Amino acid sequence: MNHTNHPANATANMPVERCPIALSHYPVIHTQPIQWGEMDAFNHLNNVVFYRYAESARIAYLQTLSMFDGSMVTVLAQSSCQYLRPVVYPDTLLLGVRCQRLGTTSIVMEYSYYSCAQQAIVATAEAVVVRLQRDGETKMPWTDEERERVLSLEQKVGHTPEL
Repeated sequence: MNHTNHPANATANMPVERCPIALSHYPVIHTQPIQWGEMDAFNHLNNVVFYRYAESARIAYLQTLSMFDGSMVTVLAQSSCQYLRPVVYPDTLLLGVRCQRLGTTSIVMEYSYYSCAQQAIVATAEAVVVRLQRDGETKMPWTDEERERVLSLEQKVGHTPEL
């Protein structure tokens, strides 16, 4: 399990109004330059790196909502990634992230990875994050105010998560 409890680089976010059309329904766009050392033996971006990038985008999303102040504990319960095209150095990925479904104690995050070099979506991903109490074991519901923040952010780009 992956505990998301470290800050992301807040300057790594792109204003939504400057994003490609393919990411126009994602309220948070995380900019991620590819590093040479992230290539694998086949000279393309290693599959594990996509998960690290999703983590950074997820943290940026929670920071945008002012929910990543150290008081909340979240655990990654499930994640998957579908690789559509190989990514090679040099490139910069734009990761669109949004809430697909907002549960009582969980949030399903949806990601689209856009390659600036290819000008196309190169991968999609999904993650289920569960909110816990400080003990790290007991599930904790989202407050009404937190739920409203998520829905308000998503509405800015015309997206409505499942509830």
